[in-house]
Amino acid sequence: MAKHRGRGWYSRLVAAALGVTAMAAATSVWTAQADTAGGRQPEARVSAPDARHQDRAVTKVAEDIAHASDRGARGVNITIDDGPDPTWTPQVLQLLKDNGVKATFCMVGTQAQAYPDLVKAVVAGGHQLCNHTVSHDTAMDKKSEAYQSQQILDAERMITKASGGVRPQYYRAPGGAFTPYSRHLAASRGMRPLGWNVDTKDFERPGADIMVATVKREISDGPTVLFHDAGGDRSQTLAALREILPWLRQQGYSFGFPVR
Repeated sequence: MAKHRGRGWYSRLVAAALGVTAMAAATSVWTAQADTAGGRQPEARVSAPDARHQDRAVTKVAEDIAHASDRGARGVNITIDDGPDPTWTPQVLQLLKDNGVKATFCMVGTQAQAYPDLVKAVVAGGHQLCNHTVSHDTAMDKKSEAYQSQQILDAERMITKASGGVRPQYYRAPGGAFTPYSRHLAASRGMRPLGWNVDTKDFERPGADIMVATVKREISDGPTVLFHDAGGDRSQTLAALREILPWLRQQGYSFGFPVR
């Protein structure tokens, strides 16, 4: 999602994530030791049994940030961030189904853990999962490698467990806060770093008409479009999707997933 400020929802989410992180520490063995001066730390590795089991099926993917669509030059990737949310995710899923569109859902680990049935509904709908970290810290690129590892690997574990064993295929850094280290780590776990081309800024609730105009104006810049299904009232997002999905199809676009 795009970097922004003043969202109380995220303050509460980060607070909740602190408790989750404490519990995760009990099942993770970290090989990194903190630098007492607060400097960089070496890579941390998760040694929980479920992580070891998953490693056997992991294939490393490219580390560069993906934007292109697997449907080619006329493909569009609809991406939905920050959920799942019990109010808005079911409505987004129904709208996508009504329009015959598959999307990529970038999920926050604590949200996936809280609403596993919604994660399973996303998978059952034929959509892809994306790791959006444990607590959506848009400043994680300024923090240690051990912290980045915890955010990425614990979220991977949470999402995979909530889905019933389906692993996220992508990693999107909160606010685009990628680092070379986080991209390498995600790619080594089979999660392609995922960017965006068109930011609808729906988290600001500018009005559905403004969102639609943004997509129409900027879709020629690239195929990956950013929406949200959590973090507040998403009625404007739903209204924008109802208009923009048929319009994109009328323009000759098809809907796909980001390249891996």
